[in-house]
Amino acid sequence: MNAQNGSDDVRAQIVALARDLEFDLCRFARADVPEHGVEFREWLDRGEGGEMNYLARNAEKRCDPQQVLPEAKTVIVLALNYFQGDDSVEASVPPAMIAPDTGAATGKIARYAWGDDYHRLIEKKLAVLDDFLRRRGGSQKCYVDTGPMLERDHAAAAGIGWHGKSTMLLNRELGTWFFLAEILTTLEFAPDPPQKNYCGHCTRCIDACPTGAITAPHQVDARRCISYLTIELKGAIPPELRPLIGDRIYGCDDCLDACPWNRFARVSRETAFARRPEIARMKLRDYLSLDDDKFRRLFRNSPIKRTKRRGFLRNVCVALGNVGMAEDLPALEKAATDPEPLIAEHAQWAVEQIRERVVA
Repeated sequence: MNAQNGSDDVRAQIVALARDLEFDLCRFARADVPEHGVEFREWLDRGEGGEMNYLARNAEKRCDPQQVLPEAKTVIVLALNYFQGDDSVEASVPPAMIAPDTGAATGKIARYAWGDDYHRLIEKKLAVLDDFLRRRGGSQKCYVDTGPMLERDHAAAAGIGWHGKSTMLLNRELGTWFFLAEILTTLEFAPDPPQKNYCGHCTRCIDACPTGAITAPHQVDARRCISYLTIELKGAIPPELRPLIGDRIYGCDDCLDACPWNRFARVSRETAFARRPEIARMKLRDYLSLDDDKFRRLFRNSPIKRTKRRGFLRNVCVALGNVGMAEDLPALEKAATDPEPLIAEHAQWAVEQIRERVVA
């Protein structure tokens, strides 16, 4: 066998190895031009990617796998469930995210960021598959949402799921709660068929978006998306959008939570994605006491660390401005003098919101 022709036996071994590595799905697609390359470029041209300039820098590569790996023949797409179920730590906190002993808000974090950073965990698994393929003559590029690929297009082509109206990929068994990873290889394998789109006339994800970021089916303006505003945006959150963020401090799951297909979601076997108790019960105002060292220790090996202290405390201040009480004012007033201007400005905004809402 050479690098141009992978046998059915090797294909079966890859699927078996992926299963041993605890991936939930392993499917194959041709390394073709992705379906929505034109739409992706148009989205960038409209400025709806906001400050995610890295998308534009690699736009041509994202739209042509051959520019990523010359002679690529196959994209192996893998899915890993991260759903922690309704018996998680967060589920033990009342729906309004209020700690019963103090009445203090604790804030919402997107499920994918409850536990350990998925990049490291999945990259280790991909390294095992890469080694297997190299020993069979293949050259590979492996990615966990960090490479220049339109990963949802390749995943849909491989039959991992279908494109939901929120632009998220949906799967009948996993719902929306799964990570994607890709191996682009010079080995050629028979592709899997795509799945049927099962969304029908449902628009629950669109209706659920707090900021109206899903502007039409399959259209998202990232500049209004809470995940973008709390993670990707490096500067100030636009004042007109701050009240819509509510108590969310890292990402947003509203469009995912609304999806009816999640009633079939099963709990992940991977306990590393479980939410850390020390974070689940931490009061919003207590985050404001974190210096850089304490922030790094608290969020060690967590996706949340990518926002850095300045971005995360900015988010905390906005959440407190929306749900905080008079008892939160001392911590916010101190934060309003923080040497980091981004934190100070958002803290002052929060102080004004609470005084107008609660104190007046």
